[in-house]
Amino acid sequence: MSEVQLFTDGACSGNPGPGGWGAILRSGAHETEISGGARNTTNNRMELMAVIEGLKKLKRGVTVAIYTDSRYVMDGAAKWIIGWKKTGWKTADKKPVKNEDLWRVLDVEMARHQIRWNWVRGHSGHPENERADQLARSAIPSRTQAAG
Repeated sequence: MSEVQLFTDGACSGNPGPGGWGAILRSGAHETEISGGARNTTNNRMELMAVIEGLKKLKRGVTVAIYTDSRYVMDGAAKWIIGWKKTGWKTADKKPVKNEDLWRVLDVEMARHQIRWNWVRGHSGHPENERADQLARSAIPSRTQAAG
């Protein structure tokens, strides 16, 4: 099984507001950049979308080292999701899990791969995190697009 590195980030202009996500997939010397946006979203949804879309790009099961500056995504995917599934997607205080739709998709995508989570400090000069951030920011729909 080969290893793929996945560097992800999400960004929002206002929270909620127009947002974007960006991801860089690297396998050996090969790199692919992907990004997308939404007119009305949250930062956490964009962080989740970056990981989901990155994993969806992989055609077969591989080992994936995911690099994110989002503790929400990393802790949710590595720890909290197990309990959420057991409790019918409810939090410890019996409230519905926020972004359940995306967590369910992420759960399916993660099941296809061996995942290794890596947290990186955002905006600290990590080259790929900075690039993923730029991809995410560039994908945010403009205010005029967002209004339409």
